[in-house]
Amino acid sequence: MLLSLSSHPDFDRIVEKYVPTKDLPTVKDTVFTLKTKGLGEMPQDSQSARGRRSLPGSGTVRASSLTREPLHQTNRESNSHYVCRSQIQSIADKTEYIKQISGLLASKDFRERMKGIDQLVCDCQHNPNLVVNSIFPLFDAFKARLQESNSKVNLHALESLQKIIHFMKDNLSQVVNILVPAIVDNHLNSKNNAIYTAAIGAINALILNLDNVLLLQPLCTKAQFLNGKAKVDLIEKVADLVTELYPRKPQVVEQKALPLLWHLLCSSTHSGTIHGRGGSVRSATANLCQALYAQMGSGLSESAATQPTSVVKSLNEFLRALP
Repeated sequence: MLLSLSSHPDFDRIVEKYVPTKDLPTVKDTVFTLKTKGLGEMPQDSQSARGRRSLPGSGTVRASSLTREPLHQTNRESNSHYVCRSQIQSIADKTEYIKQISGLLASKDFRERMKGIDQLVCDCQHNPNLVVNSIFPLFDAFKARLQESNSKVNLHALESLQKIIHFMKDNLSQVVNILVPAIVDNHLNSKNNAIYTAAIGAINALILNLDNVLLLQPLCTKAQFLNGKAKVDLIEKVADLVTELYPRKPQVVEQKALPLLWHLLCSSTHSGTIHGRGGSVRSATANLCQALYAQMGSGLSESAATQPTSVVKSLNEFLRALP
């Protein structure tokens, strides 16, 4: 199998991309040996015929030699050949899986895109390691469905994401910066109540299932630059994170949340008329101010001392109004 794969024009590029650096010399030595000395004597075993196994939601692909015990291999060279064959087959399986799921998610037929979403949810539940090993290309493809113009597919993707988050939990930490913008950029200002509700549900699922330290920065950034009800909702979420995170990560909270508060205080006189489902930006700013003051006490005013006079003045107004 390794000899056959080595004839592919992209073999060297694929091997260097997917095989760990420490294993590259072994793979290359094995290929050289096979090309110069041939395959040698093949094991005589009726069970050595190539089997076939299924990938979720696809046809069948060649079974990896990893699923069978090596036959008549008693020296180090033959063992290394066996390991290399397994690694190359694993690369082929991973590439085929990514191609299968990405193809469904990018299909022109919305029903196929829905099927791709369902397949990804199923794999996250029953074979999470398969998803983790291909997480960036898979979630790049899935992101497009979170930004889908077809509202039916879009809603299905947002609702399915809540299940994915529940199944994968901290395994999604690598793609937080892909998911948060895809969820909040359009959906929190959507006039479609079902889509808005599903987006809020996805954000809540992230907060419930992931380390919130990972979420603080992207939510603060989006709260600063988005407008309308999305801004209100995200400020409220940041206020909740401040209360949860400050006791264990005070420096991180101050580093991420205070710049947001200064930004809001600087523009507070202009944002009071912006209303979301939960109230105005001004009321959300008051909640964030209260959350920070509850944790920092007089340290909040001390931190504001380096800010412009307008920020200090607005902060004092909010603090005087606190219950």
